[in-house]
Amino acid sequence: MKPLEINYEVIELRSGNPSLKTEAFENFKDTETGSKMTIQGTVNKTFILLLLVLVTFVYSWNQFVSSPDSVLPLILVGGIGGLIIGLITIFVPKISPFTAPVYALLEGLFLGAVSAQYEAQYGGIVFQAVLITIGVLLSLLFVYKSGLIKVTQNFRLGIVAATGAIFLVYIISFVGGFFGFEIPHLHESTPLGIGISVVIVIIAALNLVLDFDFIENAAEKQVPKYFEWYGAFGLLVTLVWLYLEILRLLSKLRSR
Repeated sequence: MKPLEINYEVIELRSGNPSLKTEAFENFKDTETGSKMTIQGTVNKTFILLLLVLVTFVYSWNQFVSSPDSVLPLILVGGIGGLIIGLITIFVPKISPFTAPVYALLEGLFLGAVSAQYEAQYGGIVFQAVLITIGVLLSLLFVYKSGLIKVTQNFRLGIVAATGAIFLVYIISFVGGFFGFEIPHLHESTPLGIGISVVIVIIAALNLVLDFDFIENAAEKQVPKYFEWYGAFGLLVTLVWLYLEILRLLSKLRSR
């Protein structure tokens, strides 16, 4: 069964992951009192969000297995609802302890249905995509902590600009679809199309480095405790995008 013709990346992509910008915590003063953000606290919150994603992922996946035609509402509710909650969280970080879990649950609905569709067409592809996503996460965390990658201002600007360009291309592709216009090779399994997907996966992966840098800097600046949820939310945004791009790349390779 072929996945539904929905531009998942347009629904999911956040330009340059604006949820994790240094400016988000620059205005906090050292005189603020109360509990402060820690890296371990952020790690714990990230695991909680991933567990919430898993809960609704399994539910949405099972819905597809029992009735494939019933998952479109789950995709729309999860994708659009996740986008709305994500934007609210970005603009009002203080409520992230409440909105981040809701975002995770909505993303689980979205990812479960989309993943099940890909799995129905390419058996085993979801397990491969999950393993690769975890591998990329752990590898880049090691590289970042070892100092092999330095998050300079130019590095940050380059990744944000590249991510913004990808977002713009997806928007053009999405809008063009209504008028019969398609960007050549973007959604195709040609060698160039696969190459484009590889580049997008690399850019998505490098956004993880920006996430690590944000979380580390925020913890050092001792920002308020709720930034643990905000940092975990931003990391989840990148992981969702990375997983979808890896899933898409694998589907192109398998279709050949």
